[in-house]
This record gives sequence, structure tokens and C-alpha cells, in this order.
Amino acid sequence: MKKIPLLLLAGLFLPVAAQAAPNCTAEPKDKWLTEEAMKAKVATLGYERIKTFKTSGNCYEIYGYTKDGQKAEVYFNPVTGDVVKSSIGG
Repeated sequence: MKKIPLLLLAGLFLPVAAQAAPNCTAEPKDKWLTEEAMKAKVATLGYERIKTFKTSGNCYEIYGYTKDGQKAEVYFNPVTGDVVKSSIGG
């Protein structure tokens, strides 16, 4: 059996770690904004044409567009509604 170099193995797992959801809150779900309240907050922040709204780990996550029409993937703190991490454009 051939041995796989450790560096190669590490390279296989790095992309998975980079894609992991951020740590948005440690608060229990009963402290979270309701999905309806969070969707309203997302709209006031200018995100539109939301294709996906989901719970990802301990975050709310959306895939949609900014008011300028750029693609957006955004993670929100589900207690405060603040943006924790975003990827705009691309």
C-alpha cells in the first residue's frame, strides 16, 4: 500500500475548513430572531431576490443579491441580525 504524503492529505481537508460556517452565536435557539423577523431584517439591509434562506450551524445564511445586483452569500448572527461574514460578487 502506498503512503500518501501528509502535506497532500492536509491539502484535501483545507477547502472543507475554509467553507465552514462562521461561529455566529453561542445563544440557544429560543433567543434567536424568528425566521420571519430575520427575513424582514435582511430586506432592510438591502438584500433581495433571496434564493436560499437557511440555518447553517449557529447562523442564519442567505444566498441572494445586493441592491446593486451583485451575488451575495451572507451569514448573520441570529440573535442580533448583524452580518458576521459575507461574500459579495463573483
